[in-house]
Amino acid sequence: MLTLTLKERPAVPLEAESLSPDVMAALAIDAIRALPVHLGKRQHRVDDFFEVEGPASDELEIRGELGKVKWIGRGMTRGRITITGNAGMHLGAAMKGGTIEVSGNVSDWLGAEMSGGCIRVRGNAGGQVGAAYRGSLSGMTGGTILIEGTAGLEVGMRMRRGMIAVGGQVRDFAGLEMKGGTILLRSGAELRTGAWISRGTIISLMPIRLLPTFSYSCTYNPTFLRLYARHLSMLGFSIPYEEQDGAYQRYTGDASVPGKGEILVWKPHAS
Repeated sequence: MLTLTLKERPAVPLEAESLSPDVMAALAIDAIRALPVHLGKRQHRVDDFFEVEGPASDELEIRGELGKVKWIGRGMTRGRITITGNAGMHLGAAMKGGTIEVSGNVSDWLGAEMSGGCIRVRGNAGGQVGAAYRGSLSGMTGGTILIEGTAGLEVGMRMRRGMIAVGGQVRDFAGLEMKGGTILLRSGAELRTGAWISRGTIISLMPIRLLPTFSYSCTYNPTFLRLYARHLSMLGFSIPYEEQDGAYQRYTGDASVPGKGEILVWKPHAS
């Protein structure tokens, strides 16, 4: 395993696209240390900021307060990145495969426009998780993002496929302009959930305040949730689906688009 330890937190954001298994796995240790990173307008070497140890590998462990280190794992297709600490913006952006795991918190644009792979965050995430960049038509098109803590604005904005699961509460505009895929909200969300959604599924295990452009459809237990529940249970996320425990209220919308999306809100049986 290749280990990189941040020497000192940079004063301004450090752009470090080269911190990726795709870039580092085939290089000698001296070549890894000489890889470029950018601090402001100036180009530096990886070893100007990181202690680099161990043999080259497609498994990277990055240690330190990385809250100002951006673009880690951008476009990666394989391997694993383990981050011990916090991570900065654009972590796993355009990711196509492999795994990223973070022990702390992550900033905005986590997994933006990713198409494959898995990202797991043990702490909280910022806004625009799995979202489309400004001016882009599509956000996340595949893969899985798991966040054990809270998340910020516009989670899953314009996503087309894939799954985002959040353990803590999510802020406004979850699923904004969503075009497909699934968002699981274990602790609910704030306002405007599913605004302008055209397709896709948002599942909330807590009551949420819905826009008036969503219409109640029915109360039932979707068969596909059994498959989701089995998949998520292997990843440490559980969702209820048994009829003896309760049922999901299904709402369709957003009628202002008009859209064919759905929001499923869990309603447990009264004890």
